Amino acid sequence: MAKVTVVGAGNVGATCANVLAQKEVASELVLIDIKEGLSEGKILDMFQTASLLDFDTAIRGVTNDYAATAGSDVVVITSGLPRKPGMTREELIGVNAGIVKEVVANVVKYSPEAILLIVANPMDTMTYLAAKTSGLKKNRVIGMGGALDSARFRCYLSKALNVNTNEIEGMVIGGHSDTTMVPVVSKATYKGVPVTNFVGEDAIKQVVADTMVGGATLTKLLGTSAWYAPGAAAAYVVESILRNQMKVVPSCVMLEGEYGQRDICIGVPAVIGRGGVEKVLEIPLTAEEKALFDKSADAVRATNAVLKEINVL
Repeated sequence: MAKVTVVGAGNVGATCANVLAQKEVASELVLIDIKEGLSEGKILDMFQTASLLDFDTAIRGVTNDYAATAGSDVVVITSGLPRKPGMTREELIGVNAGIVKEVVANVVKYSPEAILLIVANPMDTMTYLAAKTSGLKKNRVIGMGGALDSARFRCYLSKALNVNTNEIEGMVIGGHSDTTMVPVVSKATYKGVPVTNFVGEDAIKQVVADTMVGGATLTKLLGTSAWYAPGAAAAYVVESILRNQMKVVPSCVMLEGEYGQRDICIGVPAVIGRGGVEKVLEIPLTAEEKALFDKSADAVRATNAVLKEINVL
């Protein structure tokens, strides 16, 4: 049976672990954090819900003991500082790059065959850092951002149309950033019918705007980064991997010519299964969407360049 490790017992990591445990996605789950007692406490709290919620996943919390993570099939890396109001994801790079690099080294030491799911921000650049330093094949390093951004896109579309969110299809590609993500309106549908058949251009523009600042909106309201949707999005990707669901999930992956891009990790639709990224799907984009995607890639590359400036890559 499968084993999952979640690195970082903050709000996002703990939520991801809780969702995975309740859905019994893996037989064994380890939550690890550098802060003494934090993982142990949150896991004990979760375990006390097992008889109430009827799950029997074997869950364990540890403090900085990577030996306990040995043999993990999937490792979710959420560690790093969360955003504060007014802070961009990119501003976190100086601190989080060092943390993520060290975590990746420890993870791969004990689980050399693992698939890494990167949640830490700035997510595209942290995924690129993990891909470059882990030694893993490119299909085994995935960034979570597109799954979250697409869920937010579907949320706002359902509000605009006043319909069931689960009957909306919509994806967000590009960088996981308030200014560079690309909600793909041309492919957004309600029960297979383009959403533009149901709402006007102004409403669609508002949906796109709300989606792009979805994280910042919550940070302003909460005083810190959101956690329910990010944690659930990470668990969603893990489930598609371990259950080999072969779902199409917009994911931050290493491109080697797809969409005209190379040597960059950025969000594109990908088939996610037991091997990680099973296939990158190249979908037709409008001229405007393609231009926005290319602009997004330029912005991600600029952030990636900081990795060399601060000597972590």
